[in-house]
Amino acid sequence: MHYTNGNYEAFTDARAPKENAEKNAYIIGGGLAGLAAAVFMVRDAHMTGSKIHILEEEALAGGSLDGIKRPEYGYIIRGGREMENHFECLWDMYRSIPSLEIPGASYLDEYAWLDRDDPNSSNCRLIHHRGDRVPTDGQYGLGKCASEIVKLIMTPEDKLEGITIEDWFSDEFFETNFWAYWATMFAFEKWHSVIEMRRYAMRFIHHIDGLPDLSALKFNKYNQYESMTKPLLAYLKDHGVEIWYDTQVENVIVDCANGEKLAKKLLYTREGEKHELDLTENDIVLVTNGSIVESSTYGTHHAPAPITHRLGGSWTLWKNLAKQSPDFGHPEVFCENIPERAWYISATMTMKDATLEPYFERLTKRDIHQHRVNTGGIITVTDSNWMLSFTIHRQPHFKDQKENETVVWIYALYSDTPGNYIKKRVVDCTGEEITEELLYHLGVPDDLIKKYAGEDYVNTIPVYMPYVTAYFQLRKKGDRPDVVPAGSRNLGFIGNFAESPTRDTVFTTEYSVRTAMEAVYSLLNVDRGVPEVFDSVYDIRELLKATYYLNDKKPIDQMDLPLPKIAVKGALKKVQGTWLEELLKEAKLM
Repeated sequence: MHYTNGNYEAFTDARAPKENAEKNAYIIGGGLAGLAAAVFMVRDAHMTGSKIHILEEEALAGGSLDGIKRPEYGYIIRGGREMENHFECLWDMYRSIPSLEIPGASYLDEYAWLDRDDPNSSNCRLIHHRGDRVPTDGQYGLGKCASEIVKLIMTPEDKLEGITIEDWFSDEFFETNFWAYWATMFAFEKWHSVIEMRRYAMRFIHHIDGLPDLSALKFNKYNQYESMTKPLLAYLKDHGVEIWYDTQVENVIVDCANGEKLAKKLLYTREGEKHELDLTENDIVLVTNGSIVESSTYGTHHAPAPITHRLGGSWTLWKNLAKQSPDFGHPEVFCENIPERAWYISATMTMKDATLEPYFERLTKRDIHQHRVNTGGIITVTDSNWMLSFTIHRQPHFKDQKENETVVWIYALYSDTPGNYIKKRVVDCTGEEITEELLYHLGVPDDLIKKYAGEDYVNTIPVYMPYVTAYFQLRKKGDRPDVVPAGSRNLGFIGNFAESPTRDTVFTTEYSVRTAMEAVYSLLNVDRGVPEVFDSVYDIRELLKATYYLNDKKPIDQMDLPLPKIAVKGALKKVQGTWLEELLKEAKLM
């Protein structure tokens, strides 16, 4: 496997290794990583589809790329995936996946055309005081704290092990709008690993100007399952790939002798019956280790989602693998000792009529039912005890949704504090109570909150996800297994709990697809390069632009720099008439 930059190899097709026609593949986990791995096996490794088997513990594929209407609950979306133009591996895959909406087009065509016709943006990102926009919304307000971000980027990753975000930054940093934008957009908490924050800062530095208004983001037309998962399932079905639903893999027996690793046997339960499957060197095994939506529980409008710490299948499998070799990672780092304050609850609120629409439209300045971008991403309530955020995507969010219905996604970043209106922790709340708390922050009059939160107007389904922010746990090298562990002959790890050799960021669709691509290309000798992570952090233009926006659009001579003013003026005078002056003016720093 090798990496490429540019479009030279991006537009080529991989030649077929002769030996791949005889190989079988067993992909454990039918989330985005597993589905992507199967696509790359078919398209680039030229494997026979019927020899590729996806073993999925649930009755539905897609993992966290979900969206469903369950008869006993209603509409449910556990989360929302935020995408951008430089998800190189994701778009490389979707260029080959036919659109289910537009005949003759790829899903990438469909997605790009939608974004071009209806680009994303937010008219309101932060609110407080029961529905008022924060006056400084759009400004970072970092001041001297900007230097803390620069220092973080300049510090090598291996010197940051064991350090939390709270350890690194000053108290003043957490009072800035920048932290409110950052924490709620990416679901970062103060006790998370500063290593992951550094990776995000470096990975998305080219979008620093689009963080306040969310113009950096792109979204699907519908929910993630209908928009993103269904086209992949159709492609794989057309190529004969088998998906074994209701199949729980308990263990992969691996021979780790002599520094090599050879998967020898699969132990699994399918539709209630236990099976053992012997493997050979001609059998490739890819494991999705861990899951952020594992063990999800569902509440109703009148009942909270049950609190659980059950490990579930993906974590149990990873623990069983980890017992066989330290090269298979340390799952306990991610699935144990998660603080009570963490994000655990999201909720899907379906508004049944137009009663509550004005409270949202006064913030967005958009008609909810214009079939276009609405909130443009999350709106965060900065004075919410729960650190509550909500979003309305393009409506309808589900294809079978009624025209007068609106689906709203809600999440609370803090789970250990009573609400401002509902004096309970969000994890203890019914859907109705979560609705009441949101309506309070939207400015609905007190005497109408109870009425409008009733099931005549809305249906809100809370979901408890015990591992939803496990990606950002404090970790060190080796805690996540390498995509292809050292000495492995037929075993790889995929998904966001595998360690890509690149500097890419977890908790993204791109990372799921990247690890799948790296695993398939490595173990099946695919004659095509994996796209490098976009190199924005090495681009002087992007660095200068970031400097301008991190300092709230001030030129250099007006910034709060740790330098004498006379030194700054002298330096600016020296660059006059040079190419550097052109770059500084282009970035609005002069």
